[in-house]
Order: sequence, then structure tokens, then C-alpha cells
Amino acid sequence: MTEHPKNEHHEITVLGAGLGGLALAAVLRRNGVNAAVHDLDASPTSRDQGGVLDVHEDSGQVALRAAGAFDAFRAAVHEGGDATRVLDRHGVTRLSDDGGNGRPEIARGDLRRVLLDAAGGDVRWGSKAVAVHPLAGGRHRVVFADGHELTTDLLVGADGAWSRVRPLLSPAVPEYTGVSFVELTLPDVAGRHPAIAELAGPGGMFALGDERGFLAHRDGTGALHAYAALRIGPDWLGSIDFTDAEAARSELLRHFADWHPALRALITEAPAPLVPRPIHALPRGHRWPRTPGVTLLGDAAHLMSPFAGEGANLAMLDGAELGAALLAHPGDVEAALAAYEAAMFPRAEAAAAMSAAGLEACFEPSGPDALVAVMRGFAGTPA
Repeated sequence: MTEHPKNEHHEITVLGAGLGGLALAAVLRRNGVNAAVHDLDASPTSRDQGGVLDVHEDSGQVALRAAGAFDAFRAAVHEGGDATRVLDRHGVTRLSDDGGNGRPEIARGDLRRVLLDAAGGDVRWGSKAVAVHPLAGGRHRVVFADGHELTTDLLVGADGAWSRVRPLLSPAVPEYTGVSFVELTLPDVAGRHPAIAELAGPGGMFALGDERGFLAHRDGTGALHAYAALRIGPDWLGSIDFTDAEAARSELLRHFADWHPALRALITEAPAPLVPRPIHALPRGHRWPRTPGVTLLGDAAHLMSPFAGEGANLAMLDGAELGAALLAHPGDVEAALAAYEAAMFPRAEAAAAMSAAGLEACFEPSGPDALVAVMRGFAGTPA
């Protein structure tokens, strides 16, 4: 059993060692300030961190530079991973982009490792917060599942979509967006499934039609991470027994009966498990009144659908900017939090609007037309 100090107190406590929490810890550490970071995972490698991320010049890359992690990030980039293809359900390519757009791709696990190294690796793993209580003077008490407690002058909720900290600030809860994913991973896709690899290309792929689709991306190991995606009711995923992989495949294939064989093969050839992922979002423009001694960042603050590629980038930028605000206002936590939130709220609202628009573009009944138009416009080429 881990021994915890009695009367444990920290100036800054961060719940969540995801990308945003680690960016905050790294910026502070680089400037001689320590933050106590807690995460419910048993270790940094106890679960799969998922697929790949494109890291944006004006957000994620800014944060990585502030954290002193940019060179390590560049060394871990998946070169060529920013290429993109958009297909229709018959496998016909409607748009092909070779990348070079300033948004290099990196495996999420590699990016977390880069930030963990920058933060000094000092995270209390297996430390699940089960309750948070406000105290006098803006301090808070945090209770963990193993029974230990601490108090803190500043509590930062970097603890994701179902944050334990958010109810201190806001009654908002994530709502179902109308879209559900089933996650599929094919190792060594080029060697084992060349037809799928040829269709998907070297980077990212969107295959869309009739409010359904596949979103896929090749990573640096040669694996293809994919999601079968449907605009469908909130109870659909719950009606499927995902412990029975073959039954789950059969139900999923039913929704893609007339799709190109290589696209259907994403379902038939992916080894178990098939992982359900309902997509939720917080209300667009979510914000809260300034509340002493506590704030949120990343998904805890502004969970959105993945259809603008902004979530992870904003989380890192939130962490870096919160760190910068604390450093700029030494001894005045409230001024720092007010400055951080004043910039974060409108930025997150704009990104959430982009995300909602991206979801609509991907799940138009007409198929990939709307997404192709958006991507051509983004690239500055004629639609």
C-alpha cells in the first residue's frame, strides 16, 4: 500500500495527466514551479492512448514550444501522416491531399510520452479522485479512491469529459451528438490487408455516405486505426453485446451492406475487440462564473466532437496558457485564472462551432460533397 503524507497540501493540484494537464505541469516545471499531478490510470502505459493527432501550428505547437517539448515532438512525428483522402461509399476518391499543411501527425501515445518527459514524469498514477469539496479562501479538499486526501490552493480539473471538478463550477454535462463510433484497429495493414491499405492511403481517410462512414488513419507502426461512424440514436451502441465480437461485426456490417468491399473489410478483418465510442459534447459556449481557487482545461472545460481536430490541440494550449497566466501573476491566483478564462472561453466556443459544422459536413445524406467543399476551401483551392 502506498503511504501518503498526513495533512498533505499543495499549492497547485492537477487532476488528469492527459495532454492538457501535462502541458500545464511542463510549463510550470520549466519555470521552477511544481504542480502535483494525479491520474486514475495505473501507469502511463496501462491503456491504449488511441490513434494519431494532427498538431496545429497556432495551438498545439505553440503549447509544445512553451513546454520545452517541441524538438522531442518533431522527432516523434509520423512523416507523411498528414496526407488525406476523401472517398465515397463506393471507394471512389473524391479528394486527395498529400499534406504539407503545417499540421504534422503524431501517435497520441507518443505525444503523451513527450509531454510526460517535459513535465518530469512526476505523476501519481492510480490516483482516482472520487470527491472534491470547496473550503474557505478558495482552497479545496480532494478525496481519492484509496482513502487518502489532500488540500490545495489551486485545483485544476484536467480530468476529461466526465470531470469530477466541473460540478464545482457548472451544472453542464456532456450530451450525445447523434453520432456513434466503433473503433477498429488493423495491425500491419499493408502486409496483411493490401487492398485496404491501397484504398486508405498513407495518412488519413474519410469514406462517407448516407450519414455513415469510416474515419481511418495510418500510424508510424504501420497499423491502421479506424472508426466506423453512424448518425444514429443514443441507444444503438447499448443494444450491442461488444463482448461477442462476431455479433457486433454482424450488426455493424448490416449498416454498411452496400459499401465497397475494402471498406467493409475494415470491419471483417479488424481483430477483437471492437470498441464502442458514443460521441458527446458540452454545450457550445460553455463557461462559468469566476470561482475562487478552481478552473478547468481541455475536455473538462469544452468537450467537443472530433470533427475539427481541435480537442487535443486546445487542451495543450489551455495548459500552456494557464501556466503562463500563473507565472505572470505570482501570488495572485484569481488574477491568473481570470486572465486564462477570458482568453479560453471565446477560443473554445469558436472551435466548438467548427467541430459542430465538421460533424454536419461529414454526415450529410449526400455523402462526401460537403466535406470535400470544406477541405478545398480550407486549402484555398477552387471547390
